[in-house]
Amino acid sequence: MTTTQPAHTPLGSLPPREHLRLGQIDTVLDVVIPVYNEESDLEPCVRRLHDHLSRTFPYGFRITVADNASTDRTPEISASLDETIDEVTAVRLEEKGRGRALRTVWSLSDAPVLAYMDVDLSTDLNALLPLVAPLISGHSDLAIGSRLARSSRVVRGPKREFISRSYNLILRGSLAARFSDAQCGFKAVRGDVAERLLPMVEDSGWFFDTEMLVLAERAGLRIHEVPVDWVDDPDSTVHIVRTATEDLKGVWRVGRALATGALPLDRLARPFGDDPRDRELTGVPRGLARQIMGFCVVGALSTLLYLGLYSLFRLGVGPQPANAAALLLSAVGNTAANRRLTFGVRGRERAVRHQAQGLVVFGIGLALTSGSLAALDAAAGDPAHGTEMAVLVAANLAATLLRFLLFRAWVFTDRERDREQGRERQRERKGRDGGDGRDGVQDRHTAVPDRPAAVREHPAAVREHPAAVREHPAPVPGRHTPVRNLPTPAPDVQHPTAAPHHPGRSPR
Repeated sequence: MTTTQPAHTPLGSLPPREHLRLGQIDTVLDVVIPVYNEESDLEPCVRRLHDHLSRTFPYGFRITVADNASTDRTPEISASLDETIDEVTAVRLEEKGRGRALRTVWSLSDAPVLAYMDVDLSTDLNALLPLVAPLISGHSDLAIGSRLARSSRVVRGPKREFISRSYNLILRGSLAARFSDAQCGFKAVRGDVAERLLPMVEDSGWFFDTEMLVLAERAGLRIHEVPVDWVDDPDSTVHIVRTATEDLKGVWRVGRALATGALPLDRLARPFGDDPRDRELTGVPRGLARQIMGFCVVGALSTLLYLGLYSLFRLGVGPQPANAAALLLSAVGNTAANRRLTFGVRGRERAVRHQAQGLVVFGIGLALTSGSLAALDAAAGDPAHGTEMAVLVAANLAATLLRFLLFRAWVFTDRERDREQGRERQRERKGRDGGDGRDGVQDRHTAVPDRPAAVREHPAAVREHPAAVREHPAPVPGRHTPVRNLPTPAPDVQHPTAAPHHPGRSPR
């Protein structure tokens, strides 16, 4: 049975969200269950999930058991399930790591909606359809189950409750995360988003979920949260201390990458709205709210710097020279900060020109503040220092508003920012791709396999791994596919390469 896949999207921003064309897709949902030494729970879990999906899910589905190098009877049980249930596929990896398993299986899946859940089925399965429905409709890009929502019902001990809430507080404080529950093993993502997002995620263990969500949120993707009923598994094999340590290391790594701008998050951007006319409107300010917030923060800091410098210079010179020197130094820092933080212009090109334009804006601000001081001196004769400061604050507020308008309309225009950002991205691509300037999703994880459609577009990837192709030929529709043993990657390969999925047959 052939599955019609959506057209491959060229790199750049993502296309508008669309409702999936369900009539052209046989397998809509691929639910991955990563397992390690779960011989006792695996079969009842899979059969229960299969029964639930058969009764409640109105489209074709697949259940993929991703075995993370188990050493017990888990591979035999997953192979048996693969043989006896049409919608079940077994995949084996020779290395441990939940993130590695999800990345490998999701990267090879042809389903437009990808999900995963823990083998213990702690989460009530009635939340599965609400989890994936916003992805099918095109409303959201990712979806997560939340145990911390007001309407969620959770049964677990105080220790795990404290650890979970503390971890989410750390994410909110350090990475400014706004999603409520990063660790619930119940998540889904659209396939077109996963194609762009997975190569940016470095972690191959338990931090994989968190990293994926943080990057998606920072890129402006929409994350849908579903309240869930959740019962703790007392026999869980998760090592809490070791997992928490690795998670904190991941928080530090991701925070540093975001702070330095090392991640090409622009590839995950969605256009505003789903109506093409929204993207053809001219003269509509872009990112105005964010720019105003950034400008206010920079302006507040610049004002404090200005007042401190003015008070310092006023000890040795008169008010006019002190005002000019303080305003000049603070204006240079203000222009540099707004260039980088508020308007997102990076690189050294045109930096001198921007500073020159900023000095013109400074001159206007100097005229306002100096004129205010002159008017105050003429009116009061010898005003008190506090009065001078009050007048200067009011004049600076007026100068700040005018500075923002001039920055936005004259110095850092939309066309200017787009030009600068385009050149910066081109330099980054040349550096990553060896100077040829070609873009590619597989920047930092070159061994991550592309989706099946991309194999036809990049035959060189097949030539690089002929042994894997011979060992794992493409599945023949209508036949069962045995467990796929994924070879251990070479030392320079970060992620294993798996064979294509058995598409499975749905009775629908």
